[in-house]
Amino acid sequence: MLTVETRYAIDPASAKALDTTGLRAHFHAGGLFAAGQIRLIYSHYDRMIVGAAVPDGADLLLDHVKECGTASVLDRREMAVLNVGGAGVVSAAGVDYAMGKGDVVYLGLGSGPVRFSGAGRFYILSAPAHAAYPARLITIKDAKSFRTGAPETANDRTIFQFVHPEVMQSCQLVMGYTQFHGGSVWNTMPAHLHDRRMEAYLYFDLDPAQRVFHIMGAPQETRHLVVANEEAVISPPWSIHCGAGTGSYSFCWAMAGDNTDYRDVDMVAMEALR
Repeated sequence: MLTVETRYAIDPASAKALDTTGLRAHFHAGGLFAAGQIRLIYSHYDRMIVGAAVPDGADLLLDHVKECGTASVLDRREMAVLNVGGAGVVSAAGVDYAMGKGDVVYLGLGSGPVRFSGAGRFYILSAPAHAAYPARLITIKDAKSFRTGAPETANDRTIFQFVHPEVMQSCQLVMGYTQFHGGSVWNTMPAHLHDRRMEAYLYFDLDPAQRVFHIMGAPQETRHLVVANEEAVISPPWSIHCGAGTGSYSFCWAMAGDNTDYRDVDMVAMEALR
């Protein structure tokens, strides 16, 4: 079963007037991981698709998505799939990619329908593509990683880069995830912006009883979203994106837009935040 929700882009002034319900309707993505279903959100921020597939013992096929305007979803798109569950398989263009937890598959333009099977819980990201790059399974051992932050600032973490110029070539998708070390809970602080790219966050490996407070909004007009395990946030280019959890967690970050330069950010001074 496939369901698709469309989210339209709004400007900072409009977002400023939203209450909690309005903020969540535009930027929070809950209920993506549903047994036996593929659920997608088609965002008008750089036309990013965010979603999930949970086969739950039965194969799921992702092919025609009306919102894309093409016969098959990857006719003019590329895709990255992260497995946050058990052993599973993603199949495309006659190739089966066996995935463990934490593995990522990249599928290039023209890869055709995508099939999901096994015990995986598959997080799906897709953006428009201008060229066909080779499909690839990227395990955590293949990813580029670096440790940053410090326990003293509660942000001691390792960043794993998967779909990234230092690992592989893509059109506009840049994607990876971050894992925290003992007692650290703050992500992406000091905050930054990158007006040239939107971003999507998936929070996972979070105890069901815990929450992440995701901070968003213009630097001088911040807001927050309370996010549970396996819930996502769509972050517009004009918004900061940082947060802190009440317990340990990981998060997947993904960007689409004008470039694939991970370091192309505009830092926001701590004293500038309001």
